[in-house]
Amino acid sequence: MAPKPLILNLFEMNCVGHITHGLWRLPGNNRQRYTDIEYWTELAQIAEAGGFTAIFIADVVGAYDVYGGSAETALKEGLQIPNNDPMLVVPAMAAVTEKLGFGITFSTSYEPPFAFARRMSTLDHLTKGRVGWNIVTSYLPNAARNFGLAEEIEHDHRYEIADEYLDVLYKLWEGSWDDDAVLRDAAGNVYTDASKVHRIEHRGENFSVAGPHLSEPSPQRTPTLILATASPAGAIRAGRHAEVVFTHGPLLERTVPAVRAAAEEAGRDPSDPKFVVQAAVITAPTQEEVDAKLAQYKDYRSTEGMLVHQSVPIRALDHPRSRTIAEALEIEGLPADTPVGRRGGHETIGDLLDGVDEAWQDRFFVAGTPEVVADRIEHWLDVDGIDGINLRQYHSFDTVRDFAELVSPILRERGRLPEGGTTLRSRLRGTDRLPEKHPAAAYRGAFRDNGV
Repeated sequence: MAPKPLILNLFEMNCVGHITHGLWRLPGNNRQRYTDIEYWTELAQIAEAGGFTAIFIADVVGAYDVYGGSAETALKEGLQIPNNDPMLVVPAMAAVTEKLGFGITFSTSYEPPFAFARRMSTLDHLTKGRVGWNIVTSYLPNAARNFGLAEEIEHDHRYEIADEYLDVLYKLWEGSWDDDAVLRDAAGNVYTDASKVHRIEHRGENFSVAGPHLSEPSPQRTPTLILATASPAGAIRAGRHAEVVFTHGPLLERTVPAVRAAAEEAGRDPSDPKFVVQAAVITAPTQEEVDAKLAQYKDYRSTEGMLVHQSVPIRALDHPRSRTIAEALEIEGLPADTPVGRRGGHETIGDLLDGVDEAWQDRFFVAGTPEVVADRIEHWLDVDGIDGINLRQYHSFDTVRDFAELVSPILRERGRLPEGGTTLRSRLRGTDRLPEKHPAAAYRGAFRDNGV
């Protein structure tokens, strides 16, 4: 039996400080070069040489301003602000690589679907089918205010909007143009057979889109669909739509069966969704070097940055560890029912700080020599049952380079890093197009009675 292949993504963001708080200050770190196109082309070339499946680019459209009631600390620490658009660096990376894919985060909550459909089709063309879409609904209060809303859209309503958003996109990507619509007949002066391009005439609760789609069919048509979730509502949507599910390691046993059940309920093959977790790897030729790196990373980490990222409303570091969270809320003049992470008001500040960490002890963390790391990853695949990892970057480019040069050769030798397929979907599934059982496929040929 062939070894289970590893989906190997590098977890990135177009900013200084992504999820390794304070570590942009490490000696030799290139994080401050994120505004340079060369940062992204160098990164892409290292990743492709190391057999990475994709660079998975996170994004937010607001600032972290819950901690202390402002974005001051986020700005001071460079925590996901400043940040730039994730889509615009993809063509540059695609131009210097051949197989590397790109997962792009984009929210369904604030921008209309028609323009986004064209942008993704454009990227699918320019990359020759190597793009995926990480479907998110946005969660920062500041993001809602940036798009004219007084407060966040309620969680489940965001998912209802997302369902219709996806419906519109599927109609545009899969149904608006027939497969043989583009003729490129120079002699007859016919580029497109207009009878094979169709309006979609979508009229829904949130969107009204006439069509037709402005882009001709791209290699994948619909980009590879990724959905990050840890909630029950998210698991249902992931089951309906996602080809790749990005989930939290501690919730794996709950999320996997929920997604598979939802996929079956939606008429899909329950084995279709693949599961990716965030993982952290620190490696070097010797254990002494590994230990030195881990110690250095711990020295540079910012606890305050972690509090900002988790939108903890109280300034926890200003309180003694023995003080309860309820007491701290009262002292800071915040309501007793204010959420503080996932914790209740009777726990102490010490409990809160001990639980806010850089994942040094997480289930999907390994610090060891290359053989130890490769063995652990195989355990994650074969025993924990995941399909892949989003690799956390402690240092750019040391993290990706260490993995590419030290761990990837071992995984290749063990048959864990296959390199077949030219589009992102074909690397993951062996085919360029969504399967017939996916809900998007229902729109193929559905609008042939609609003219343009």
